[in-house]
Amino acid sequence: MAIRTLLLVLCIIFLLISPSLSGRTQLERQRKAIEISIGVGVGGSGSESPTASPYPTDDSCGCSPPASPPSSEPQPSDFPNLKQYYAYLVIQRFKRSITCDPNGVIQTWVGYRPCTYQGFYCAAPPDSPDTPTIASVDFNGLRLCAPTVVGFVDQLPDLALFHANSNNFSGPIPDLTGLPYLYELDVSNNIHSGPFPADVLALSNLIFLDLRYNLFAGSVPASVFALDLDVLFLNNNNFFQPLPADLGSSPVAYLTLANNGFTGPIPRSICNASKTLVEVLFLNNKLSGCLPDEIGLLSIATVFDAGFNQLTGPIPWSFGCLLKVEQLNLAGNLLYGEVPDVVCRLAKDGNLANLSLSGNYFTSLGLSCWDLVKSGVLDVRRNCIVGLPEQRPPSECSKFLWRPKHCPVSHYIPCSLSNCSVRPAASKSKSTSSEYMTYKALHQPPPN
Repeated sequence: MAIRTLLLVLCIIFLLISPSLSGRTQLERQRKAIEISIGVGVGGSGSESPTASPYPTDDSCGCSPPASPPSSEPQPSDFPNLKQYYAYLVIQRFKRSITCDPNGVIQTWVGYRPCTYQGFYCAAPPDSPDTPTIASVDFNGLRLCAPTVVGFVDQLPDLALFHANSNNFSGPIPDLTGLPYLYELDVSNNIHSGPFPADVLALSNLIFLDLRYNLFAGSVPASVFALDLDVLFLNNNNFFQPLPADLGSSPVAYLTLANNGFTGPIPRSICNASKTLVEVLFLNNKLSGCLPDEIGLLSIATVFDAGFNQLTGPIPWSFGCLLKVEQLNLAGNLLYGEVPDVVCRLAKDGNLANLSLSGNYFTSLGLSCWDLVKSGVLDVRRNCIVGLPEQRPPSECSKFLWRPKHCPVSHYIPCSLSNCSVRPAASKSKSTSSEYMTYKALHQPPPN
């Protein structure tokens, strides 16, 4: 009975204290939860931070998931207009292909304003006058290296000028027919290769084409000379073919074909360029045949250079009509006979500053030519002229002069020299080749 009474008392005491214990425990849990929510114990006092689960949590509560971090990729809205956004993508892709950059140029190709990148210039295209974008690329002299410009130049649809002289770009020229505004293309002094880039023939606005100092080879389409160009520089490649018969149909003012392998005669059609051709270099090819009279009709030409070929025959008297010619070079050919007096008179009646006839087989000089030899205007070294120093050995002259000759002596003069004379300026000084656009095209910049 006593034991039973004791057990009953203990049960009553337990029932009285249990609510306070449960309440204390619940209070401690609530306090712990509050401390975690405000950061107490997180990262300090040796307490552990709560770890987020790498897996999706149950969203049965209807809560939205945390917002994803903003993208690091540029968006079109970051740029002044959509055209510049697309240009940015093209430039960055090309940037990744650059293999050398000695001047640190591509370090400037960052940010959302591609118009400020070194080498890039913006303007508004005709079809979008309020949308400036990349209109000009000028890489001249930057010495950049890239295995190709395909996927770069051809992907800038509003490009008007591409100048890339003196870099190390290789491979073929891309198809540029998708660039309707392109009017100047200069890829000179690179290591481009392959055949002539025929796609340029479709560029209706092109007026300046410079392919010099590359590794292009083969033939040049005759239709190139029908393009409405002002400047055509093809020198220092590996082009080989006869000059097209309709060469003179070209409206080009500055033509440089030097240092290639062009063959055949100078076409008589060159007279059709009498009012357009200003400077022409046929220098150092394999041209042959007689000098045509029609060259004398180039009434505005200031430079005519056909040196170091295999041209033969006497100089036609029609050359006396080249009243504006300042540089006349026929050195290193197979020319013979007398140097016409009417040609030498160009130094007095015209603008002739240099007449190079060395390395031929001339046997005599016109009366006016002797003074030009003394003044240094006329160079006739290594010819067969008796009484002058530095001539060929007599045996060499005799051997050549005994060969059959097929070119006639032409005394045709297609102008009235008394009426057409162009008086030189009073203080005319001796000109140098570096003053002429075509001769400048022969100068390859030294490597860095």
